[in-house]
This record gives sequence, structure tokens and C-alpha cells, in this order.
Amino acid sequence: MSAGKLQVIPLGGLGEFGMNCLALRWADDIIVIDAGLSFPRPMLGVDIVVPDITYLTENREHVRAIILTHGHEDHIGGLPWILE
Repeated sequence: MSAGKLQVIPLGGLGEFGMNCLALRWADDIIVIDAGLSFPRPMLGVDIVVPDITYLTENREHVRAIILTHGHEDHIGGLPWILE
């Protein structure tokens, strides 16, 4: 096993309900756990809120897997934006 540090990168959902998305990085490998969205309080013109996936798009060549823990919208609803 090579020496290194595990990086835990919360992309959404930390301290709130919804938008669950977490990236784990070890060296050049990234695993994403969940890809959720959130339904905001009533706001004119805003139907959903998705996590900021800039980190994933900038490091797309290192993403090895997306693991979904279960099928609720707050865990899978943002998947279309991540897969895009």
C-alpha cells in the first residue's frame, strides 16, 4: 500500500438536508458517494438546487466511480448533472 493521504471533499449536503454529495480522493483516484439535489424553500424561479460539481469537472479524468447509497432524490437527483 502506498503512502498518502485520504482527502474527504464534501460537495454538498454537509450540515443540511439534501444535496448529498461527497468525494473521496486517494492520490489520483476519486470516488464520489451520492449525487443528490435539494428542493429549496419557495423561491421564484428556483425548483431545485444541485451541488457545486466544479471540483469533479476539473478532475474528471480521476473519477473512478460513483456510489449511490440509496434511491431518494436527495442522494441520486443530481446524477444527470454529474454525468453530463
